[in-house]
Amino acid sequence: MPCRHILLIDDEPDLRETLKELLELIGFEVETAANGREGLLKLETKGHPCLIMLDLMMPVMNGWQFLEAIRKDPLHDRAAIPVIVVSAAVEMAEIQSQYGCRSLSKPVDIDRLLEMAHEHCGNF
Repeated sequence: MPCRHILLIDDEPDLRETLKELLELIGFEVETAANGREGLLKLETKGHPCLIMLDLMMPVMNGWQFLEAIRKDPLHDRAAIPVIVVSAAVEMAEIQSQYGCRSLSKPVDIDRLLEMAHEHCGNF
């Protein structure tokens, strides 16, 4: 049975809730966080998702700091969780090469986002 659990980290409440509702409508289980620190807490309490969708520019803990935290944590296998960076940041090529993340630019192409979610979490 494919994993349906996605962690969506974005500080924009409207976008975060819209994407959550859309993903849940097609059968994904979505946890949300407003910043990287909340995202790390969700990983601790909810377990490992099949995919993390991550904004870069956020308060408290930004996306770069979140990626550093999960990639360099020797006690967990968080580095293996696929990450799709969903951001308006211009450093997308750097993020892809440094962290191995795929990316989507904002405004989000919903069809592409759903295609990428199914690639990582399976079809159901």
